[in-house]
Amino acid sequence: MALPTKGRVIIDTTAGEIDIELWSKETPKTCRNFLALAMEGYYDNVIFHRVVPGFLVQTGDKTGTGAGGESFYGDPFEDEIHPRLRFAHRGLVAMANNGTRNSNDSQFFITLDRADELQGKHTLFGRVMGDTVYNVMKIGETEIDKKTERPIYPPKIQTIRIIDNPFPDIVPRITAAERREQLKVRQQAQREREEADRRKGAKKNTKLLSFGADEDAEEEPVVFAKKSMFRPDLVDNPTSGVTIPSPLAPLSAPTNQPNSTSKAEESKTSKSTRDKELDITKIREQHANEQAAAQNSRRAEIEKMEAEIRKITKRKTGEDSDEESSKKKVKKSYLEEELSKYAKGRGLHKKAKDGRKKDESDVLAALNSFRGRLQGPMVVDDLDDEANNEERGDTLVADGPGEEAGIEVDNDTGFLGHALHFPKDNTEETDKAERDYEVIDPRQRGARAREEERERKKLANKGKGGGRYRR
Repeated sequence: MALPTKGRVIIDTTAGEIDIELWSKETPKTCRNFLALAMEGYYDNVIFHRVVPGFLVQTGDKTGTGAGGESFYGDPFEDEIHPRLRFAHRGLVAMANNGTRNSNDSQFFITLDRADELQGKHTLFGRVMGDTVYNVMKIGETEIDKKTERPIYPPKIQTIRIIDNPFPDIVPRITAAERREQLKVRQQAQREREEADRRKGAKKNTKLLSFGADEDAEEEPVVFAKKSMFRPDLVDNPTSGVTIPSPLAPLSAPTNQPNSTSKAEESKTSKSTRDKELDITKIREQHANEQAAAQNSRRAEIEKMEAEIRKITKRKTGEDSDEESSKKKVKKSYLEEELSKYAKGRGLHKKAKDGRKKDESDVLAALNSFRGRLQGPMVVDDLDDEANNEERGDTLVADGPGEEAGIEVDNDTGFLGHALHFPKDNTEETDKAERDYEVIDPRQRGARAREEERERKKLANKGKGGGRYRR
């Protein structure tokens, strides 16, 4: 049973809430320091700067380096080692120090497992309650730099809410709201200084395009470097006798007399142009011929394939052409030949002695009528024998006027409606089985044999004792 304690806080972190129970009776000075710093908002936005997987997570340093921190008392305070408080399991809250005794300030850690090696070296002042210990384990699984044991993306304490304060006489030096306002003012001043430094050291580049921010800056005219263009085909104009000078050629006075050299060049140029046009025409004609030949060959292949498909279709449907039917004779299969032989020997095709076919229509009619009776409804009548005989048509008729009646005519059709019936209860057969058949149980036989053996021994002992006479 846990002893009653006084003191409880909830640490809101980026990994979730951590509910901590404080042991203010065993460690009053440490708990007072922790609660006072929480009231002042000292732990707000402080990161977990050290994570040792499977051992502990550490926080409480305002600088985030692990080398800072200050206590509520101004100077580091002494340890409060209690003999009944031990590092026996995970979720225990203790003060961190610099490796020497009595050097506690604001840093604290939470264990992730049993830590007997910390016993007597650190002040244990609380424990994590309930399921919030899993949030501590989540912080312990954060990705870290193995050399420095520092998280790459460190979790952060957002704020600490005091649920139960066992020290109502604590007077904070500054409230958490005032500390937040001071932090905002400090951050705003820092931003203003950085903005001023940025404006002071910035230089305007007037060569860049302006979008309205630097309207006062003078814009320099953009000079584009022109590249000289030279077209040999435009230098000499074959239609006129005047030569057009190129931009790179030196200017000379125009002459009215055409030059013989220019005429030769003109003739060469026109000849080469005509040759090129002829070559292009030949190439186009050759390409058109190739395309036409390819189309013709493709059309021929398509027609050939269509003809083959038509042949295959005719073979499947049995619609051969007249020429193929005249050339090929239809061959009968072995089954058809045997069926034709059987049909020839059937009674239907037998002829009477006079040469005419035998009429068997009456036989077929009788078979059809019999088949109809069989397929008709089965009617079961529970009439007496005479009524049944009358309904069946079993009558005794005389063969003639002078003969006696007594000849039975076979006109019984009642058998078609006969049904098989069994009695509802079979007590007669059951009684017969019980009477005629004996059920032998091996256990009863064994018990009976043992009983007979005891009776036999009893009688034997009685016979032996009967010859003695006791006075």
